[in-house]
Amino acid sequence: MPKKVKKRHLLDYSILIPYLILCVLGLIMVYSSSSYLLMENGTSPSASFFNQSNFWVLSLIVIGLLYKMKTDVLKNQRLIMAAIAVLTILLLIVLFFGKEINGAKGWIQIAGFTIQPAEYLKIIAIWYLSWTLSKRQYSIQKDFIGTVKRPLALVLVLTAIVAILPDFGNATVIFLITLVLLLASGINYVYTLIVGFGGVGLSVFTIWLVNITHGKFLPERLQYIYNRFAIFQNPFSDELNRGHQMVNGYYAMFNGGLFGRGLGNSIQKKGFLQEAQTDFIYAIVVEELGVIMGILILALLFFMITRIILVGTRSKDPFNSLLCIGIGAMFLVQVFVNLGGITGVIPLTGITFPFLSQGGSSLLMLSICIGFVLNISADEKRKSLGLY
Repeated sequence: MPKKVKKRHLLDYSILIPYLILCVLGLIMVYSSSSYLLMENGTSPSASFFNQSNFWVLSLIVIGLLYKMKTDVLKNQRLIMAAIAVLTILLLIVLFFGKEINGAKGWIQIAGFTIQPAEYLKIIAIWYLSWTLSKRQYSIQKDFIGTVKRPLALVLVLTAIVAILPDFGNATVIFLITLVLLLASGINYVYTLIVGFGGVGLSVFTIWLVNITHGKFLPERLQYIYNRFAIFQNPFSDELNRGHQMVNGYYAMFNGGLFGRGLGNSIQKKGFLQEAQTDFIYAIVVEELGVIMGILILALLFFMITRIILVGTRSKDPFNSLLCIGIGAMFLVQVFVNLGGITGVIPLTGITFPFLSQGGSSLLMLSICIGFVLNISADEKRKSLGLY
C-alpha cells in the first residue's frame, strides 16, 4: 500500500532556493540602483525597495497558495477561461484608458497598485496553450492547422493588443513562447520545420523591411522601433541621443571589471543611465559587483531554468510537460532578449531581467510561474514514488 506523504516533503529546493536567492539579490540591486536618484528628487531612497518588497511578500503568499492547490485545478476549463476573460478586459482598459509611461499605455491603477496586464499575458498564454494542446495530443499530428487555429488565434489577438499599446518587447516574448509550445506539442516533423523556419524567416523579413524602408511605413508613435533597429549596431554614432542608453550601459559594464566597483558605487546610475533599476539592472550589477558575480548570477538562473525544463521533459502528463517547458522557455527568452539588448546583439526591447529588475507585475508573474512549477514537480514526484 502506498505511503501517504505530506506535500511539503516533496518541495523542489533546486528550484525554490535559486528563486529566493535571485529575489533577494534583486531587492538589494533595486535599492542600490534607485536610491541615489530618489534622494536627488527629494523622495525616500528606499521607496522603490519597499514597493518591490511588498510585491515579493505577495508573491510568496501566491506561491504558497499555488503549491497547496491540486494540479487538477490548474486544468479546470472554467478557471482558465475566466483568467483569459479578466485579462482581456484589463488589456482593453489599458488600451483605451491606461496610464501612459514613456510613450506606451501599459499600466493601470487597481487598489493602490500599478499593474501591467501585458506581463500576466505571458503566463496565461502558456497556461491556456498548455491546457488546450495537451487535450489534443492525438489530433494534432493528423490535423495540425484545424487543431491549433482557434487557440492560436485567441493568443495572437491578445498579443496584437499588447503590440498596439505599443509594447513590442512583451509581444515578441509571447510570440516566441507560442512558437516553442507549438514545437513541443507533438506536431508532425514537417510542421515542426514549417513553424521553426517560418518563425525565423518572419523575424528576418521584419528586420529587413524595417531597415530597408527606414521605418517609413510605421506610424509616428511607432518610429521608436526603427530608431532602435537603426542604432543598436553602432550606438556611438548617436551617443547623446538614440544611442545614449546603450552607450552608458557599455560604460557601466566596462567600469565594473572582474570584481566591480563595490555595492552602491555605480557611476552610471547617477543620472547617466536612465531607468537603471529596470531594463539595465544587469549592467549595474556588473558595474558594482563585477563580471564574475554577473556570470554566477547567470549560472544560477540557468540552473533553475534547466531544472524547470527537466521537470517538463520528464513528466508523463502532457499538460504538466507543456506548462513547464513553456515557463522555462519564457525565462530563457527574457534573459536572452534583455542581455541581447544591453550588449548590442539585438535592438533594445524594454524587457526586464528576470527577478532582478524593478517591476512588481513582472516579479509577481514570474513568481506565479514558480508556484506552478513547484506544484507540478511535487505532483510528478508523488506519481514516480507511488505516493498519494
